[in-house]
Amino acid sequence: VGLSRKLADSLSSCAVLVVGAGGIGCELLKNLVLTGFKNIEVIDLDTIDVSNLNRQFLFQKKHVGKSKAQVAKESALQFCPSANITAYHDSIMNPDYNVEFFRKFVLVMNALDNRAARNHVNRMCLAADIPLIESGTAGYLGQVSVIKKGMTECYECQPKPTQKTFPGCTIRNTPSEPIHCIVWAKYLFNQLFGEEDADQEVSPDTADPEAAWNPEETAARATASDKDGDIKRVSTKEWARSTGYDPVKLFNKLFKDDIMYLLTMDKLWKKRKAPTPLDWHQLENGEETEQLCLKDQQVLGVWGCCQLFQHSVETLRTQLQDRGDGAELVWDKDDPPAMDFVTAAANLRMHIFSMNMKSRFDVKSMAGNIIPAIATTNAVIAGLIVLEGLKILSGEIESCRSIFLNKCPNLRKKLLVPCILDPPSANCYVCASRPEVTVKLNVNKTAVLALQDRILKERFGMVAPDVQIEDGKGTILISSEEGETEANNNKFLSDFGIRNGSRLQADDFLQDYTLLINVLHTEELERDVEFEVVGEAPDKAPPPQTNQEEVNSITNGNKDSAQPSTSSKGQYELILDNTQNASLSLSLSLSLSLDG
Repeated sequence: VGLSRKLADSLSSCAVLVVGAGGIGCELLKNLVLTGFKNIEVIDLDTIDVSNLNRQFLFQKKHVGKSKAQVAKESALQFCPSANITAYHDSIMNPDYNVEFFRKFVLVMNALDNRAARNHVNRMCLAADIPLIESGTAGYLGQVSVIKKGMTECYECQPKPTQKTFPGCTIRNTPSEPIHCIVWAKYLFNQLFGEEDADQEVSPDTADPEAAWNPEETAARATASDKDGDIKRVSTKEWARSTGYDPVKLFNKLFKDDIMYLLTMDKLWKKRKAPTPLDWHQLENGEETEQLCLKDQQVLGVWGCCQLFQHSVETLRTQLQDRGDGAELVWDKDDPPAMDFVTAAANLRMHIFSMNMKSRFDVKSMAGNIIPAIATTNAVIAGLIVLEGLKILSGEIESCRSIFLNKCPNLRKKLLVPCILDPPSANCYVCASRPEVTVKLNVNKTAVLALQDRILKERFGMVAPDVQIEDGKGTILISSEEGETEANNNKFLSDFGIRNGSRLQADDFLQDYTLLINVLHTEELERDVEFEVVGEAPDKAPPPQTNQEEVNSITNGNKDSAQPSTSSKGQYELILDNTQNASLSLSLSLSLSLDG
């Protein structure tokens, strides 16, 4: 279908922003220049990893370690040399990209892989009153939605399920939850005994952006790690074979040497507890407490996990030898030696990173399924983004739809299911006319720093909040100006006269966002719960109406495990597909194959 002259002229003159240059971003840039868009700006903080090359087709092996945004620009220009593409190797959350920056564009298109950045772009587009097209993929599933201030739901109108996707640097460098260690252990199994996958690397990630203070240092670190001084690299499997799969040597390499290397990346440990290396010879002959419970319910101690690791490695080594040269094992949760190996390796890593260790039963139940990134899914979603963008530029935003890509045809034999855009939620704490929430907490135990970091930044997605108490005096509790209110950080809210019924006004000037917070004091929060968002401000979504015949449960076994480029088990519930009155509830763990 050809474009009208008016629309073609509009494409060549308008400016658009693409946020993310990974799996979807590569496809999207190519589509945009081939459609006739001439003025494109693209931003991405990441550098290219070898694991990206199988699906992010604008990149080649020679580009490993370079800026994704810059290389994507250069490659896209080969499709249309007359295009004007500007690339930024930076974070979209940098204060330089303020509301005025966003107002330069007639359209913003997200191709992101994390919720924090999505929340931020959502708020910036609301503040600038610019249409936003949101997108994501998870295996064979995909989604495209249009967001327009005052007309549609924003990205944060409906609460999202807890994300199950983990960046590769989290799995390899800074695990903070048991599931991170379990995913790492499953990767390790494949690296040692199964089919090797570049996306499942377990060694420390030297290109971790968090280990550097600026993009240039990140790129330099990535490039250095790629070259590695021209020293010949060997894979984990090759090294293990050279040792004869010696359990003690494997143990000390994985749980001592690699951890000591991580400790040299000191910037990672400025705000988190550093890991503690383990040495087999120092642990040898340790004692294990007898537990009166089923074997699968036992939580082994460190030495018990060491013994389980040794025994499982020896058993798996024998299985490989029995199968002959070139044989590979496949991890199966119902295979005792494989399950023992993952249980032992995961628990040892949990101990190193100061987490409570888990029983074999818990590890087995948490291992879950891993969804791979699918290049064709990215291509379909990128195409849909452009189609929705053309509607917006044609002045037909009312005809835009949220479109869901199914793994299998639904009852009406449709893979692509369009749904009418929902209006804004009156209870949204982001796009409502006067955003307001009620937070239940203990004012005598909640520190100002916890209010800033845990509640305002983590829960409500602010970047640089300023908070004043509505006490008639305008007392400043938190200032985004460095050093102004640091003395308040370790004081409790009650020290400032905040009590049950107090009101706080939180402003984020970067996001042009104001949130009123009603304080509800309580001393009866559950253990380990610091606060609760209560009332109608969405903390929990209303239960969706479900039609069991149209519920799809996705179980795809192998990856997200960690990113790069993956995502974990998602549940997909659909009630469709009448575009006039479609009701849809989608619970996806987005593995956006544009991850790092």
